[in-house]
Formats: sequence, structure tokens, C-alpha cells
Amino acid sequence: MKAKAVARFVRCGPRKVRRYADLIRGRALKEARALLAVQASPSAKALALCLESAVANAENNHGMDSDDLVVVEASADGAFKMPRLRPRARGRADRYYRRTCHITVVVDDGQAE
Repeated sequence: MKAKAVARFVRCGPRKVRRYADLIRGRALKEARALLAVQASPSAKALALCLESAVANAENNHGMDSDDLVVVEASADGAFKMPRLRPRARGRADRYYRRTCHITVVVDDGQAE
């Protein structure tokens, strides 16, 4: 049975989160937690929070054992981009975007429903 958690509108760019999502996809829960714990990036911490939420959903809502869980899916999709202005020479301004993302983590214990 699968359990899912979604963290929406996380203030990290999706490319930065995908780098760590690729690390934990397909790994056991204990190994995925260890990999994310040693990363210094804020996007790895946001992914770890979403992973812990998926584990809590699996334990509380579906009665799964956390020792058997495997990360089946970990992805980061782009959300809205906040436009900002950066001052330039001669009183001009350039536009840049603060990106956000939706993080999705799915864990599974390998048993059929």
C-alpha cells in the first residue's frame, strides 16, 4: 500500500530539490533519511520534512511499519514564480523570478492493498 505527502509552495527552486529527490528515489527509508541528514542545503531539509510527513501518513493512516518502507516516488514540480526587480545602472531595473515548487513523496511497504 502506498502513502503520499505533498509539500506545496516550498520556497526553493525545483531544480535544486530534484537533485536530492534523485538521490533518495528507490531507496529504503533508513538510507534515504541518512542521505538527507548529511546534506547542508535548505532544499534537502524541505525534502526531508516531506519524507517524514509521508512516513507519518503511512504509519497513522494506513498502519504500515516504518521499517519496511521504501521511497517509490520523489519529485519536485514547479509552482508559481514571484517576479522581483533588481536595480541596474542608470536607474534601470531587470526582472528576475523567485521560484517555488511542489514536493511530492510516495512511500510503499511492498504489500498489496
